[in-house]
Amino acid sequence: MTNSMKIGIFGSNNDSTVDGVLAEVKAAERDGFASYWQSQIFGLDALSTLSVVGHQVPRIELGTSVIPTYPRHPMMLAQQALTANQASGGRLCLGIGLSHQVVIEGMLNLSFDKPLRHMKEYLSILMPLIHDRKVSFAGETLTTHAELTIGKPQSCDVVVAALGPQMLRLAAAMTQGTLTWCTGPETLRTLTVPTINEAADKLGKPKPRVIAALPVCVTKDVEGARARAAQVFAVYGQLPSYRAMLDHEGAAGPADVAIIGSASEVFDKIAALQEVGVTDFGGVEFGATPDEQHDTREMLKSLLQR
Repeated sequence: MTNSMKIGIFGSNNDSTVDGVLAEVKAAERDGFASYWQSQIFGLDALSTLSVVGHQVPRIELGTSVIPTYPRHPMMLAQQALTANQASGGRLCLGIGLSHQVVIEGMLNLSFDKPLRHMKEYLSILMPLIHDRKVSFAGETLTTHAELTIGKPQSCDVVVAALGPQMLRLAAAMTQGTLTWCTGPETLRTLTVPTINEAADKLGKPKPRVIAALPVCVTKDVEGARARAAQVFAVYGQLPSYRAMLDHEGAAGPADVAIIGSASEVFDKIAALQEVGVTDFGGVEFGATPDEQHDTREMLKSLLQR
């Protein structure tokens, strides 16, 4: 199959140690996966971790999922990303996003005002620094006139966790694509993919990456796994941006977009995302037993041979 959808692993980061992530990435590379994605929530710093990991694991693409923009100046993020990219020999994909109002305002006491304007100004500084190592930009809230002195490889892919139409169009205009989470197949088909692809096409840009991450579990106990998904991923049904995507899908909660069932059922559901226009799939494995964990990983590996 030409232009096959790439299959990656979104890290569990369960023990939140660099050694734990290193072991996961080594296993993902050994199993033949195209990419490994490290979260940036309340545990390890993703770019610091991937700098260490990338220096020790030679082939797999390494991505962040995702770095919140508000707490980091874009010049600082560019320096961190270019450092991690150099450490990994040019294999970084920098996933960034707004985070959520409850985090940015409630926890960090930073303004979450005008998110679209913020992201546009942020990218107006970040992207020139990532690709050319220099920028001169004056915005309403962000201004930078600077040049970096970081050696090659100097450029990496940047994708935005874009969910709504305006952010998807911005991602198409300024970055290499988008990275979604808890966005179901119908929403990907009717909103995400056509919006970002049409925007890129109008600008004469290459077709963007659409990296879709969803919970995955191969199991004989479907109802048990659904109940566990509802519990483990509950917060994503409450955060407004994800809630909007679930509502668009007609999903009551994250359990309704989790991919659960027999190996063949799960295989077919993931493989079908390529027809929707997804370029990269990221499996978030959540098997509860050794059998579920083994069977889920084996099914994901079988997608590599399709």
